[in-house]
Amino acid sequence: MLSDTDRIRNLLGLYCERIDAGDFAGVGELFARGELAAGDLDAPAFVRGAEAIGAFYAKGAKLHDGSPRTKHLVVDTIFEEPAADGTVVVRSSYLVLQAAEGFPLQPLVTGRYVDRFARDDAGAWHFARRHFALDLVGDLSQHWAGPTG
Repeated sequence: MLSDTDRIRNLLGLYCERIDAGDFAGVGELFARGELAAGDLDAPAFVRGAEAIGAFYAKGAKLHDGSPRTKHLVVDTIFEEPAADGTVVVRSSYLVLQAAEGFPLQPLVTGRYVDRFARDDAGAWHFARRHFALDLVGDLSQHWAGPTG
């Protein structure tokens, strides 16, 4: 039987699987009741909900034959005690690797996530908020499809 910790870790793993597969709509679904934020921990969200979050990730990623050719790793996961409202904050580090044609395997970016998870009415866990920070940035030329890439 899976514990609550296992179920939350599975959500972190599903995020990695979906983003590495280029399934941005699936990533958005993981955040259907959630939001993304960056900067200070109390910064307001810059995007909310499944469709908007899926579009955010799709807009920023370069695809190589339908895939971003990445491997996202979430490590050093630390679970805080549940809050009075039942939500759980989970802090972790992430590393994104990429290899594409003419672009050997290399680290692209490292950073930190502070995720808040909540339960729905049926008791299932879901992402309520993801705050992320970048620590180290490598060559994003084959990954980032934003305005500069």
